[in-house]
Amino acid sequence: MDPRELIGPASPLGLPAPFWFVEAFKVLGFTLHQAMMHLWYGGVPLAAVLSLLKDPRAGRARARLLGAMPVVVALGINLGVVPLLFTQVAYYRAFYPAGVLMAWPWLSVIALVTLAYYGVYLGAIGVRSGTGARRGMVAGWAAALLFVTTGFLFANNFSLMTNVRGWPDLLARTAVAGAPAGTALNTADPTLLPRWLMLLGLALVTTAAFLVIDAAFLAGRERPEYHAWAGRAAAAVGTVGLAIFGACGAWYVFGALDPDVLAALAGAPLPAAVALLAAAIPAFTWVLLVAQPARPSRLTAVLIGGVQFLALAANAGARQWVQNMELAPYLNVAAEPVRVEWSPLVLFLVLFVSGLGVVVWMLRRIAEVHRREAAA
Repeated sequence: MDPRELIGPASPLGLPAPFWFVEAFKVLGFTLHQAMMHLWYGGVPLAAVLSLLKDPRAGRARARLLGAMPVVVALGINLGVVPLLFTQVAYYRAFYPAGVLMAWPWLSVIALVTLAYYGVYLGAIGVRSGTGARRGMVAGWAAALLFVTTGFLFANNFSLMTNVRGWPDLLARTAVAGAPAGTALNTADPTLLPRWLMLLGLALVTTAAFLVIDAAFLAGRERPEYHAWAGRAAAAVGTVGLAIFGACGAWYVFGALDPDVLAALAGAPLPAAVALLAAAIPAFTWVLLVAQPARPSRLTAVLIGGVQFLALAANAGARQWVQNMELAPYLNVAAEPVRVEWSPLVLFLVLFVSGLGVVVWMLRRIAEVHRREAAA
């Protein structure tokens, strides 16, 4: 079977916005989503590991991580709507067939995230109230497992979306009476495992940056020795994350990525530069984490957070270009006809800017509350 036969038909309505607009907001939205998503993808497992340590400072770091997670998860889910929206708008011809092939695992993401959300709430309540410590620990470990599993399923779906050549084989192996059973997983794709682990490594670097930001801006009530410990712990977590990111990134690029895509990348100066930045900037974050003063200052925290945010933006941009190149033999999204829908477009921009304004206001209010508590 020709894989092109499984690609969805083109909509006669075309794209409701210019291709550059779709790509820009897809990358921007994914960058903002990553900033929050990494904290639950790397932070909740880190909190679970910290629960095994006897050091009371590790217990405080665990409490601070879990205490932040209800807000972080809520923001991450809402910010994830933007890249998912533009994926469905522009890449529907590949996104929906991939979703049909792995329908049941993909639908299970809703249940997994919901249960993980309950888990972080139970963990946060346990560390804040000081009661139900064992229940909170179990809930934290369960939430960590659920978030890691969710990440694996997301990596499956989005790698399957571009693995068009593998669709006929997956359909043949999972079909019932000629119809897809929705039980396929993209486990035969060589890019899946390194991509998933590379994301985990980058998430740990982001979590390390958060530990420094939290210590500098929000942990005013903690004992002075906690701040120094948090800086050292952030450097250690960042080192582990960078090692995973570097090893799995090399595996992904040189051992799993389609040679044609790699050759195209080598011949495209701007995407190649973005990809190099995506690979190199986390190392700059690590240098700042290791070289920070004994007690993280606010200036250092802002610098570390800003550099890591640039790393996430470069990663999102490079990933988007690779996604387009992997789909290029089967689907050219940039060639889709464009019929601009101005009223939804203007409404989206107004709501997007307003929503970001509300998020910034909420974060400022949280910081103000912490400052008042520290002063009291």
